[in-house]
Amino acid sequence: MGFFENLFHKKENTEAVVLIDISTSSVAGAYATFVAGAQPTILYMKRLPVEVHDKEQKTRAMLRALKLLGDTLIREGAPSLLRATGSGRADSVLVSIDAPWQETSVRTEHFEQNEPFVFTREMVAAALEKTSTAPPGKLLADESVIGTTLNGYQTNDPYEKEANRAAIIVLTSLIDRRVAESIKEVIRGVFHTKDIFPIAGSSLRYQAMRITFPHERDSLIIDATSGEVTSLSLVRKSLLVNTTEVRNHTKNAALWAKSVADALKDLSSRYPLPRTVFLLAHEPELSLLREALDAEKLERFWLSDNPPKVVSVLGSHVSTLVRQTTTSLADLSLLLMALFRYNRS
Repeated sequence: MGFFENLFHKKENTEAVVLIDISTSSVAGAYATFVAGAQPTILYMKRLPVEVHDKEQKTRAMLRALKLLGDTLIREGAPSLLRATGSGRADSVLVSIDAPWQETSVRTEHFEQNEPFVFTREMVAAALEKTSTAPPGKLLADESVIGTTLNGYQTNDPYEKEANRAAIIVLTSLIDRRVAESIKEVIRGVFHTKDIFPIAGSSLRYQAMRITFPHERDSLIIDATSGEVTSLSLVRKSLLVNTTEVRNHTKNAALWAKSVADALKDLSSRYPLPRTVFLLAHEPELSLLREALDAEKLERFWLSDNPPKVVSVLGSHVSTLVRQTTTSLADLSLLLMALFRYNRS
């Protein structure tokens, strides 16, 4: 690409990012550009299956598919980036990693003093530094503050305000360290960059869903995009209060739906369930999973006569927030990755 980079000058203030989504069933990648004040733009996207050979470990099959995906992105996608920005080189890589190689957890950190105090970003940073530890064999990939309360009231603008007590809700991404290093090694070999940022897929998609549907303060997110597990995230008053995971039964939608129903039954015994349910899945499987959920008659877990509203989330729900210039079928996971990355920047 060096010859072409000398011919064209890269557009100023444009950041080019490679987005990579990894699960046990498939890997996907995209070239996206980010400019302050404008929608993120996806220029190229591709999804490839992970084909596991006889007696082969899933990790090895995934890494082989990742290398193939990277080569495809360079060969087919980089020219799109060159035409759009004047450079075929990406500035960084964001990697979303799903189970069984990732874990997410939620915790609450409390701040309380004898006298009123001013709540600051520095206080939050110090608290996270003190408590942010990863168990042996795990990489602490990301910690995101997803909710803040001052004096018991939720606020989206908490800093530099006086309070008697405060609390933050922290969403943590842990990734298997060996797998994370192997993934980085493959990516460095393809894209020749050290700026690689991994995050747990379920954490990323939850945060992107909050941006996509900002007015849904109470919801249940059923995320079946991972090849291994389905995560159920319960959101009340815009705060994540519970996460549960159930195993995916990829060849039996009815069995999968029963596992989700069992999890909902347990959840309903501890929390009132919200009226809105979001279902996330890759679009080729979405209709089948939705039919299986409908057959389970989930409304029996709601203590009212009004059935819940189940929303099958499509790429079109995100298309008003993320621009796509490629003619490829919209990939929900990659669109949510672009939205997450733009919000973080």
